[in-house]
Amino acid sequence: MQDFRKLAVWEKAHQLTLSTYKATITFPKEEMYGLTSQVRRSAASIPANIAEGCGRDSTGDFRRFLEIAMGSASETEYHILLAHDLEYLNIDDYQALSKAIIEIKRMLAVLIRKLKTDN
Repeated sequence: MQDFRKLAVWEKAHQLTLSTYKATITFPKEEMYGLTSQVRRSAASIPANIAEGCGRDSTGDFRRFLEIAMGSASETEYHILLAHDLEYLNIDDYQALSKAIIEIKRMLAVLIRKLKTDN
C-alpha cells in the first residue's frame, strides 16, 4: 500500500479533474445531467482509480486499477472532443485539457509497463 498523493500521475489527474470542472461550468444547463455530468465523472474516475489501486495489497490489483484509470482517461478524451465539436469548449480549454489527458495516458502507460516488467 502506498500514498497515492506522492504519484505524479495522480497529481496531474487531480489537476485535470479540477480543470474539467472549471471548464464545464459554462456548458448549457440542459447538459447538466448529460455531457457535463459524464465528462466530470470520467475525469474524476482517473485519480480515483489510481488512489484505489494504491490502497490494494498486490501489484496486480494496483496495475488493474491503473488500467481502469487509462480507460477513464480515454473516455474523458472523447467527452472533451465531443464538447469541443458541440462548441461548448473554446479552443484554448480544449487544447489544454487534451494535452493534459495525453500526458496522463503516457504516464499511466509507463507505470503499467513498469509494473508488468517488475512482476
